Amino acid sequence: MAHTNKITLITGGSRGLGRNTALKLAHDGHRVVITYRSKKEEALEVVKEIEQLGSEAIVLHFDQADIKSFDTFKNELIAGIKEKWNADKIDFLINNAGINLTGLIADFSEEDFDSLVNVHFKGVFFLTQKLLPILADGGRIVNFSTGLARFVLPGYAAYSSMKAAIENFTKYLAKELGKRGITANTVAPGPIETDFTRDSFEEDPKRRDFLASQTALGRVGQPDDIGNVVAFLCSDAAGWVTAQRIEASGGTFL
Repeated sequence: MAHTNKITLITGGSRGLGRNTALKLAHDGHRVVITYRSKKEEALEVVKEIEQLGSEAIVLHFDQADIKSFDTFKNELIAGIKEKWNADKIDFLINNAGINLTGLIADFSEEDFDSLVNVHFKGVFFLTQKLLPILADGGRIVNFSTGLARFVLPGYAAYSSMKAAIENFTKYLAKELGKRGITANTVAPGPIETDFTRDSFEEDPKRRDFLASQTALGRVGQPDDIGNVVAFLCSDAAGWVTAQRIEASGGTFL
């Protein structure tokens, strides 16, 4: 394991792609802060796995939809890394936390729209803003988008629109933070088998087969397919990569 001693914050790190990313970075020697919204036990399990890899982690509660809680969260983060590692900065910010609400445009409720925009766009924008003073110069920001910002499947109009906004926001981060040596990039997964997509695949088993048939590499993705890309963006090898959208979809809907 390459010990970097870098400190990485991953929102929504208790499950799915966030969990996988946390484990990948821990394997690379990162010290990790993961957040959870409701599943504390799952988050603590991830910490155990990280410790088994020979790295260290702490867990914090965080609700990305609750913008007014961000000051409290920032203070808890500062206190947590100070106590655990005697540090006052984080090196990497991985904006991963998300929720899944789908529906056709004709049927989509304003309440669901607001939930999506708060978590997937407004929350990311203002959490990033809030943490800029404690993000180390030379650091990295990785935001999650989706393949659906490029290709279209009915039911994802609201979700994919928030992610398209994130892709644009990321370019502005790269431009405004470049003078501090901070890079900002977007990872856009295609269909991935996680608890995020499980309900969709279980209610219509043919959906997975259809998506696999429309993917150049002939399958739907696994969490490792994404965690490895994030780990690359957080490595020295990616130091000259910024303002990029990296789609990791195996070539879906080419």
